[in-house]
Amino acid sequence: MFNYFFNSSGMSPFTPGGPPLGPPPSEVPMQAPYRVDPGSIRRCKRKYTYIWLHNGDSFWFYPVHVGRKSIAGYRWFGFWWLYYGIDLNKIESFVCV
Repeated sequence: MFNYFFNSSGMSPFTPGGPPLGPPPSEVPMQAPYRVDPGSIRRCKRKYTYIWLHNGDSFWFYPVHVGRKSIAGYRWFGFWWLYYGIDLNKIESFVCV
């Protein structure tokens, strides 16, 4: 019998703020020069978002909370999503798809 309330990881797909149910897109988007602030990144909430940091790191992210100075959500680590938070001033640019 199929359970409509929980996926195979035991999380409900209806739980607000949970990780996405699948991996991010396989292609990395082109970097765009967006101004990083809570208002600009808020539109990416609960969307696959590619983030470039000032230190050269880049990764897929799935934001679920946007604060005044930081964001929190799930970072893709190749095979799974892990909850992760980052200060907005560390982000160089981002693109949500």
